[in-house]
Amino acid sequence: MDIFTDSVDLLTKYFPTLNDSQKAAYEALGALYADWNSKINVISRSDVGNLYSRHILHSLALAAFFGDLSSGTTILDIGTGGGFPGIPLAIFYPEVQFHLIDRIGKKIKVAGEVAAAVGLENVTFQHGDVGECHRKFDYVVSRAVMPLEGLLKACSRNVYTASARKNRYHPGLVCLKGGDLKEEIEAVDRAVLEIPVSDFFAEEFFKTKQIVYVPFIGNKKK
Repeated sequence: MDIFTDSVDLLTKYFPTLNDSQKAAYEALGALYADWNSKINVISRSDVGNLYSRHILHSLALAAFFGDLSSGTTILDIGTGGGFPGIPLAIFYPEVQFHLIDRIGKKIKVAGEVAAAVGLENVTFQHGDVGECHRKFDYVVSRAVMPLEGLLKACSRNVYTASARKNRYHPGLVCLKGGDLKEEIEAVDRAVLEIPVSDFFAEEFFKTKQIVYVPFIGNKKK
């Protein structure tokens, strides 16, 4: 029995240039996450039927924000859980290198198994805390992991402060959050750009969702 209330068609509605390989990979995520979630709770069991809208498309809000990314761009996904937003983004950007990290071993195992099943070759995985990751990246991404101040402290050593990449945005933190973020933003000492996800997607779910971008180059509050 099909448990999903949405489908890959929702992705092609907003990203009509997805190729057949990408569409097949996104299609496969449905059965993969349904199966893994029955064994290991990586998505709320009451919410897994909304996989394409509330998890995959939500992750792809970052693709709508980034636009084109240069080949070889590197992205660290902190607290990826079962692979969000990293795996949907890795399918979208096959020429970008992703590193997914999570403290919970069974969740990062699911992410690795899902990535292998859809043939992703641009993703690596790490079980542990971000403090155990000693590499630098063009961007750090996350989805509803921790308050903004904590995220910035956690990833401060993992973002380049200069980059030769010809991307639209300077290196920095780009995260998905929900609700009123005024206090979180006021608590940090860097300038922050806040973009409603509803600027990109029309579904009701996204009306309270935000993309938060904090560039790491020449960025301190006045």
